[in-house]
Amino acid sequence: MQRRTFLRTVTAGAGAVAFSGSLWQQAASADSGAGPYGPLLAPDVNGVALPAGFTSRVVARSLHPVGGTIWHSAPDGGACYADGDGWIYVSNSELPLIGGASAIRFRADGSTDRAYRILSGTNLNCAGGATPWGTWLSCEEIYRGRVFEADPFGRRTAVSRPVMGRFKHEAAACDPDHQVIYLTEDEEDGCFYRFTPATWGDLSRGRLDVACATTGDGIEWRAVPSPSALLTQTRHQVTAARHFDGGEGCHYADGICYFTAKGDRKVWAYDTDARTITAVYNGDGTLNGVDNVTGTTAGDLYVAEDGGNMEINIITRDGTVAPVLRLDGHAESEITGPAFSPDGSRLYFSSQRGTSGERTGSGGMTYEVRGPFRH
Repeated sequence: MQRRTFLRTVTAGAGAVAFSGSLWQQAASADSGAGPYGPLLAPDVNGVALPAGFTSRVVARSLHPVGGTIWHSAPDGGACYADGDGWIYVSNSELPLIGGASAIRFRADGSTDRAYRILSGTNLNCAGGATPWGTWLSCEEIYRGRVFEADPFGRRTAVSRPVMGRFKHEAAACDPDHQVIYLTEDEEDGCFYRFTPATWGDLSRGRLDVACATTGDGIEWRAVPSPSALLTQTRHQVTAARHFDGGEGCHYADGICYFTAKGDRKVWAYDTDARTITAVYNGDGTLNGVDNVTGTTAGDLYVAEDGGNMEINIITRDGTVAPVLRLDGHAESEITGPAFSPDGSRLYFSSQRGTSGERTGSGGMTYEVRGPFRH
């Protein structure tokens, strides 16, 4: 497999972080204030500040009808799936006890076809991840939380996957090259996990490993003795486990698994060949409150902010970090669920609590942005 050269220099505000091997060095750099799409313009009628050539629309509002269903509150992690001549956007609900997930199907022209529930009766469904076989992994962000495998097309009943561990789950990223799934944990001393199914495509059986520190940036994977233990929490079962402050979003591409940690504001990269974990964004630039992350076939990352000034920032293949959108008037919310349509022309995401900032997420808003995205 040919790996892309990615993120050698991260431009961060008034300075740049040069990456060489496992070393980061500060270097002077002019502050361009804009990435590959140019600077953000004034907010549009939807309160979204975008570069020239991009447009936004609101596709769903929490507790309002859309496509024949009531859209859920507290929208969180999301993903898109091709469906005939249209596509589907799946979104979690980070509500206690009645969380779950819903889906909106869009027609070929982008209009809403229908919406429906794909998972119900679960607890604080935060992020998750799409599988190569067309299912959605919805993760519970609670003590002894579970991973549920749901059908975005709404044909099959969702199934719990306890072998993937019972902990405060955040996100999941599938690595089809090595046939494993990476998992993040939203704890101050959370871990980074790898689940290896006994059969790729079947998550009913398998082995859960945790990343452990070795020398330098190197890691070793060690088996978690009891992934579903009642008393000893998963992250405390292997003493050599490496810990990350508040694991959040997770995305795999071309031999690298990228994941964010909100406690230290870093975007980390696990190199599957070198078996190293290195920060590719060290938290001192325009990107703040790192959370959900997705990517494009162009090799760019898009990182959503939980707080900060409510932006989604791009991290390009050549290392530039810059905002691609900002929400105006959503200071008490967080941006969640960034995901591109199958053709890469539309970006979906949500403001979990909207302009009201209600902790119930009843003011949540789900958006679509169209434009000349690099893909």
